[in-house]
Parts: sequence; C-alpha cells; structure tokens
Amino acid sequence: MKLWFNKGIWTRNGTDRKIRDLSFTDIKKIAILRHAALGDMVLTRSFIIEARKAFPNATITLSIVSNYTRGTPEDLVDRVHIVHGSGTKNISIKERYKRIKELGDQDIIFDLASSSRSNMTCLLNRATLKIGFPYRKLQARLLFDIATPRSDLNFEGCEMMNMLNALGVKTAYPHQYGMPGEALKREKPYIIYFIGASTPDKVWPADRFSKLIGDMSKEYPDHDHLVLEGIQDWETADKILAPIQHTGNVDVINADTIDETVRVLKGADLVVSNDTGIRHLAIVSETPTVGIFFHDPFRYWPRFEIHDVAMPGEDGPASADEVFSCCSRLLGRTEKTVS
Repeated sequence: MKLWFNKGIWTRNGTDRKIRDLSFTDIKKIAILRHAALGDMVLTRSFIIEARKAFPNATITLSIVSNYTRGTPEDLVDRVHIVHGSGTKNISIKERYKRIKELGDQDIIFDLASSSRSNMTCLLNRATLKIGFPYRKLQARLLFDIATPRSDLNFEGCEMMNMLNALGVKTAYPHQYGMPGEALKREKPYIIYFIGASTPDKVWPADRFSKLIGDMSKEYPDHDHLVLEGIQDWETADKILAPIQHTGNVDVINADTIDETVRVLKGADLVVSNDTGIRHLAIVSETPTVGIFFHDPFRYWPRFEIHDVAMPGEDGPASADEVFSCCSRLLGRTEKTVS
C-alpha cells in the first residue's frame, strides 16, 4: 500500500513508511465508526461496499451508538459494536469505557463521525492505521495517522470516500448502496411528498406544500401524488391537504417501518422531502429526489444526475414555484433516461 496524494491531506510523520509493509489482502480487521442517526447511517452503505471490495479478507465491524440504531446496515458488515449513547445516564463511566474498548484491536479504524464518542472510541482502541475527517487540526494530530479534508460544501458521501481514495482505492461514482427491498407496485405511477422532519424548524410551510402538490397534481395528472406523514405532531398532512382535498389524484400513504418506507420510496418516480432521513433513504433506494433545505444544502446533496435541491433564499426556504421547477426538471430528465 502507499499514499496516493501529494498535498492537501494531513499525515502523521512516518505514516508513508509504515503502510509500505501493508497490502490490501493482508488487512484482516477493519472498524468503521458511524455514530449517527438514520439518514447519515444509511449513507454509510456505499463506504462499506467499497471497503469490502478494497479489503477482501477483512472482517468489518461497524461501531454505532445505542440511541441511533435505526437503519444500521447489518447486511453489509460482520459485526456491530454498540457504544452507550444518550438515554443511558445510569451507566457508569467505567462501564462506558469498557463498552468502547470492546471494539478491540484493528488493522484500520475509519472514523466517519468525528463526534466526541467516536473520537473516544478511536482513542481507546489500537489500530495500525487510524483515518478520519475531523474539522479541527488538533483532532487530527491527537487521533489519526491520516486526516482527509472535510467541507460542508461537499457531499458527505464523497468526503467519506476520500479516506479510501487516499490509499489508492478506486471507488464507484455515482455511489452504490445495495439497499435491500422490493419496490411498491401500484396501478398508477406515483410521486411521494414527505412533509416531516426531525425538528419543526426544518419543516417547509404547509401552504407551500399545498401549492406545490396542487400544481404538481395538475401538471402530472397521470401520477398519484402521495403525502407520506411522519409520527410527530408537526408531521401530519391535515393542513396541507385541506386546500386541495377535492383533488382526485392526491392522497396519504402510510409506512410504519423502515422496510415499508423503503418499499414505498423505491416504487416512486420522485421523492420531494425536507432535509431529513427519509430523503436519505430515498437516495440509497436510488430514487430521484428533490430536497428542500433551509440552509447549507451542499453537505447532503449528492451531485448525481437524479438528485436536486431547492436552494434557500436569503430570507428563508425556497418558494413553491422554485421547488416545482426542480421537480419538473428532474422528472423530465429521468423520463428521457428511462425512454
């Protein structure tokens, strides 16, 4: 193995000499630290797939945190290591450290979280190589042998791939996710509108969703326009559907589990969503998406042909007309690809 860069990436002195004695086939144990919620978790699938190809003889351990286990890609890894997260305040520090150290010695640790817990996990477990993408140089010097640059202006999936690219691994683009599940089959093609988000401040105003869905239902009358609700009070469709309740091709669709949700998303021609994990599930399901952001869209916008974002303005999120334009462009583009 060798380092495949000249500038722009931080390395600890002697790292280049240390990895000369390593080969991809000799690597036997890899740990991937991804202490993150559903959306970030499922995006990790592409990294695991590429790591598996690059290190064919390695046992892959995925380290996650106890309060974020939904969407864990257990189908892609050999072992899941769970550290104590929030909601476990009754656990002693000794027990927390013990659980962290259960990760064990590794040949390579990839820290894909750069959180306080992942940093501690990286610090307390030995590895021949430790690779991460911290925002701060101090973290790089304290924890890692190789630290790749990280920017909120780039899609995080690409930033993760940089850790493999630095070792000369040729990764696929667009990314491959291998998300299991069959697409939902309905009588008519359909578009999904997910109206919820993790917090109310990420929810696009109801009147804009109403206008968008009303306009889309008229422009695309041969599609069903299905509103996917969330489980919180601010994620219900009542206010959105009230102004367009007499529209014949608009309805609500329910999905109570991740498997059901993936099935719904995989069958859609388009998913329109706030900045939320559901949108990431659509991305890994390889369904076209339009994301509605209130700020900083670049970190979670894959620049693949089938994805777009409605850019926020200086005074708030995008207008209904702007989101409609994104949807029309994307549907036109993907329809041409299909035909």
